Amino acid sequence: MDVTKIGVPPIGAPTPAAPGAPAAPASGAGSFGTVLKDSLAQVNQLQQQADGAIKELATGGTATLHDTMLAIEKAELSFRLMMQVRNKIIDAYQEVLRMQV
Repeated sequence: MDVTKIGVPPIGAPTPAAPGAPAAPASGAGSFGTVLKDSLAQVNQLQQQADGAIKELATGGTATLHDTMLAIEKAELSFRLMMQVRNKIIDAYQEVLRMQV
């Protein structure tokens, strides 16, 4: 299933640079730290949107149950994906520590 069809941006997708921000390397890809930081910001944004949708639904605002559940599921899916990325990073780090020089 393609997650872009349900409106979840792919993690690590290029985002336009802010004015005055340092330019990306010539290869067109940002550093690993930058990509990870941007991905965490996207996950946080989806979590905040889900929280806002829950509050809007609970207070009787214009949010529907369907929209609220979609926001919650998007946030949960992105959080799970970020946790898997974190686990893989930790596994790779532990593997490097086990290497004999």
